[in-house]
Amino acid sequence: MDKVNGRLTVYFEEPFWVGIFEHIEDGKLSVAKVTFGVEPKDYEVQEYIQKYYFGLKFSPAVEAIVKDIKRNPKRMQRSAKKQMLETGIGTKSQQALKLQQEQNKQERKEKKRKKKEAEEQRMFELKQRKKREKHKGH
Repeated sequence: MDKVNGRLTVYFEEPFWVGIFEHIEDGKLSVAKVTFGVEPKDYEVQEYIQKYYFGLKFSPAVEAIVKDIKRNPKRMQRSAKKQMLETGIGTKSQQALKLQQEQNKQERKEKKRKKKEAEEQRMFELKQRKKREKHKGH
């Protein structure tokens, strides 16, 4: 049976609070970034996860090393507290976010280019039609 891990990191990135959803499945890391605005309360984060988690757009999967270690619950609690105090996000998460950002950028460029070509084609056809109409009587 495959193991799926998920983690949410909420931190302050000037001027907004940002949440990073990490999803590790089959040794592949996918990341989604969410901007909360004001500092979210715990219940607001829980509510957000319940409503919008399945609608999040995750980045393409990046190879990640998954450690399968059994831990003492108290140690896990201390580690969670330590992670809460840390600032920033892991480098693998940053790479995955950057990859998603580049992918979105390429999609926007492609859409814009197609729209521009369609507009140029429309204008060309309009000019041709006007030119033909001018010379109809000759």
